[in-house]
Amino acid sequence: MARSVHALFRETASARPAAVAARHKVAGAWRDVTWAEMAATADRLTAGLMSLGVAPGDRVGLLSNTRLEWCLADLGIMGAAAVTVPIYQSNLAAECEYILRDADASVVLVEDGTQLAKLRRVRAGIPGVRTVVCLDGGAVDRGGAWEVAWDDLLAAGDAWLADRGGDVAARAAGLGPDAVLTIIYTSGTTGPPKGAVLTHDCMLYEAEAIRAIGMVGPEDVEYLFLPLAHAFARVLEVAWFATGHVMAFWQRDQTKIVDDLGEVRPTVFAAVPRILEKVHARVVEDVERAPGLGGRLARWGLAKGREAAAVEAAGGRPRGLGWAVARTLVYGAIGRRLHARFGGRLRFCVSGGAPLAPDIARFFQHAGVTVCEGYGLTETSAGTCINRPDHVVPGSVGPPLPGTEVRIAPDGEVLIRGRGVMRGYWRREADTREVLDPDGWFHSGDIGTLDGEGLLRITDRKKDIIVTAGGKNIAPQNIENALKSIHPLISQVVVHGDMQRYLTALVTLDGDAVLAWARARGVAEPDYAALTRHPDLAEEIQRAVDQLNRQLPSYSTLKRVAILDHDFEVGDQLTPTLKVKRRVCIDRYRAQLEAMYAPGTPSDRASG
Repeated sequence: MARSVHALFRETASARPAAVAARHKVAGAWRDVTWAEMAATADRLTAGLMSLGVAPGDRVGLLSNTRLEWCLADLGIMGAAAVTVPIYQSNLAAECEYILRDADASVVLVEDGTQLAKLRRVRAGIPGVRTVVCLDGGAVDRGGAWEVAWDDLLAAGDAWLADRGGDVAARAAGLGPDAVLTIIYTSGTTGPPKGAVLTHDCMLYEAEAIRAIGMVGPEDVEYLFLPLAHAFARVLEVAWFATGHVMAFWQRDQTKIVDDLGEVRPTVFAAVPRILEKVHARVVEDVERAPGLGGRLARWGLAKGREAAAVEAAGGRPRGLGWAVARTLVYGAIGRRLHARFGGRLRFCVSGGAPLAPDIARFFQHAGVTVCEGYGLTETSAGTCINRPDHVVPGSVGPPLPGTEVRIAPDGEVLIRGRGVMRGYWRREADTREVLDPDGWFHSGDIGTLDGEGLLRITDRKKDIIVTAGGKNIAPQNIENALKSIHPLISQVVVHGDMQRYLTALVTLDGDAVLAWARARGVAEPDYAALTRHPDLAEEIQRAVDQLNRQLPSYSTLKRVAILDHDFEVGDQLTPTLKVKRRVCIDRYRAQLEAMYAPGTPSDRASG
């Protein structure tokens, strides 16, 4: 059994040296990279870092988009027995400064001139950083010692290997399961980011558990576009090292994902719910615009699908000729179209990082696209529970991975114990004691339930629970996800109402969908902000709210909504994994929220 993630990788590279490990685009063409080539480059990077004075346990920052070089750099850092500190490429300069200073990083590897410029701006605030290595050599100021080009690091590694190759091998061999692998900073939806300290054993456990359930094997081709700065994608990376399948890396361009899928033809890929929500919204939007008899049939079929989803949500099984026809003709056609877009070989998709609305999960299930929703946190190495491809239950995140214990506290909080749980927060003993009890249970902050099959359902974040003035406890996430699933125009929803007499919500709209809506109706106004104020569009959103309210108890209905004239953006109102920063949004849009509770409004009078 491997003693470190680096040793796990070396085992696979030794067993499959000539097999394709990775695919990435170079000069517009897909290039295959073997396991042996990866191992050789990783060794050169390790040696290069050692030549820079990186010692065991040193923290090394990694600021880049997801790409093959990210994983090679990660392996190079591991080989030096150092600790990878990933930073999202979307982080602002001040956020990069905070993480690098908090982690006391000595070296940082960055992707390009854009990322290098961020560090130049905050150089005075990160005095511990001795060297910045930039993949784009053209962006480097070669007149100083602080900046080094990637190619120069590799060349220094070659010289080090030629002279002290034994030292490189010995450094990696000294790694054990208790050594720190990475410090991953939480996305900061509820406060300043904290660094979760994950050991090699945490991720070795994830690899062993994924192999044990047999979801991925060496014959698979996976497409990766999730940010590797997030623990979810790091689990995918380590599972790749463990199983030896092919990993295809995206082109770092959101507009190219569909093209990539058609070219790579993956058997597996992972996504955050917002990506799947967008796919669902596009299908619904196309159906709503479809002309003639075919359009009427498709709309009828989707309506039947929503009826079937409601029956399934209540624990029943949809029956009848109408549903059988809709599933065969309408959802069958949608499924064939989706599989073609995904390349025609997809076995399943994994959804994680945030909750997936059950109605959207059932939409994909009806169309024959298997979406395995999973659950975990940075502090639990991301992989805690997952639906298995042969038993997907929408609305649940599946059973725990083998070796992980999950239980529900008396107040409904999900507690987790196992090898995947972090050692603690970096240099934050008090914060660690708040979430890790003496018996090893991690207090997740999520509210959930376990059913008779051992399947976990997450209902909300403990800190997000709304307590109305009438004393009702309401989980806003359920309402938000339900509204997003009803109408393709809706991008994000933030429900509000703590200590208020009724609930309200901020709503943002999907830019592409809004423009398509305008074109379909002959609305000449091209400005997105102006379109969000169009009375016909407001009526459409209100109809979606009314539809949602009919499904809810009166105390959890939305009495008023405010449509914002812009969508939320990553780094401002959204985390890099597209989760809403609830507190930030409530503070920023407090005027709009308070206006919906102003004395004398129709909702205020109705609830008084």
